[in-house]
Amino acid sequence: MTHVITEPCIGTKDTACVAVCPVDCIHPTAEELAFKHEDMLYIDPDICIDCGLCVDECPVQAIFLEDELPEKYTKYIQINAEYFSRDR
Repeated sequence: MTHVITEPCIGTKDTACVAVCPVDCIHPTAEELAFKHEDMLYIDPDICIDCGLCVDECPVQAIFLEDELPEKYTKYIQINAEYFSRDR
């Protein structure tokens, strides 16, 4: 299981979630070049350990456990995974 960042992050990109992630699975960080070009942040499903620390830090409630994802955000499972499968 993994956590998924969804639509409310678009345009917000608050990095409080990045700061609390113990496994560095949320990208792009503010220090990465891609940060300026991406509309939102993404969680790497292969690295996420489901600790949930990011959920409480998100000021726009954009992060959900995959099993608890609202139906309207299910496409973000693939969107998050695709970010980490492409060349950045």
